[in-house]
Amino acid sequence: MQPVEGGLREQNKAQRRNRILDATREILRDSPELVISTERIAERAEVAPATVYNLIGPRDKIWEALAAGFMDELERRLAAGGARDPREVVRVTVQLFVGDPILSRRMVREWEASGLVLDRSPLTQLRRAMADARTEGLLRADIDTDALAAVVATSCVGALHQWVAALIDDDRFLARALFALDVALAAGAADPHRDRLLAPLRTRGAV
Repeated sequence: MQPVEGGLREQNKAQRRNRILDATREILRDSPELVISTERIAERAEVAPATVYNLIGPRDKIWEALAAGFMDELERRLAAGGARDPREVVRVTVQLFVGDPILSRRMVREWEASGLVLDRSPLTQLRRAMADARTEGLLRADIDTDALAAVVATSCVGALHQWVAALIDDDRFLARALFALDVALAAGAADPHRDRLLAPLRTRGAV
């Protein structure tokens, strides 16, 4: 019976953890400028403050957990859509952030390690999509697609921080992220596809 008991215990912990994160999201959306605290989160989640600390951790760990939730949702959306096109990976990623601007802006502003927000996903999906493009002959066989994907992800993080700071709007955020991808694809284009992959750069307006 011990495995069942242990399983139930872990399930209960996971449920309380999810309740804590859901409560944090609710607080942020209800009061965008409110400073989050363990006590406020605990009250909304109906748990003890110590439970918040034990299951999540201090404030920076809360932001980290919220970021992980963003990436979990991104992976679900990409899997549901069967996205293998690099442009679709970038597009869905941007849509995720602009679709929940209050939460995503607070998370990026206040999480010290927010530069890592895209490291797990979409970087993993982008690497896979770029590798598929190489296998299909769109990119040259000698191209390091992991390096290309990393460059695109870095550019997307930069565009994300500009959007968070309200230096660019939603449309410009998407345009800059796609521009970084188009530059990477054009740089690695196989000869038969070079003109097609260069076309977006030749016709694009200001980003």
